[in-house]
Amino acid sequence: MPDGSPIDAGDDWDEWKEILELAEIDKDARVHDARHTAATLLLEQRVDIRVVQAVLGHSQLTTTKRYTHITETLASEAAARMGRALRDS
Repeated sequence: MPDGSPIDAGDDWDEWKEILELAEIDKDARVHDARHTAATLLLEQRVDIRVVQAVLGHSQLTTTKRYTHITETLASEAAARMGRALRDS
């Protein structure tokens, strides 16, 4: 809330469901799933994992690592970097 008071869990859930509907997402995604998605998208944008850790509010980097997922984009980028490193050496 703008005044810093806690958000009502029921209102938060209803708003989340509206967001999913507006985005035309059929999957019954949880709010928590969005944190995993946000963490992974930040990594894909080359944001340092320690910054992702701070954004998510994790005290331990190991927790942040559990939130991030290796996507095809990240794997392809890593393979391309390795190819360039081997080619240029």
